[in-house]
Amino acid sequence: MTPSRPAPGPDAARAFRLGIAAGALVGLAFAGLVYWTGSVNIFAFGYVFALLFPVYLVLVAIALSVWLGYDKDATALRPVYRTER
Repeated sequence: MTPSRPAPGPDAARAFRLGIAAGALVGLAFAGLVYWTGSVNIFAFGYVFALLFPVYLVLVAIALSVWLGYDKDATALRPVYRTER
């Protein structure tokens, strides 16, 4: 028998949005800091911003979803039936 876990509520949804915003801010600040120190040129900064930054945001979203309890698998699904009116 699997343990019953309650579904994430509105507080978890707000925490997820806040976490994504904080992760984006940290990522942009880090990319800007690396560019400002002169470690990368404008083309490398564009590559990081266009290709690597979205991957970073997906990884942040995955980490937040696991931490906040959104990581349900197929065994946690229940069938949905249409009710007749």
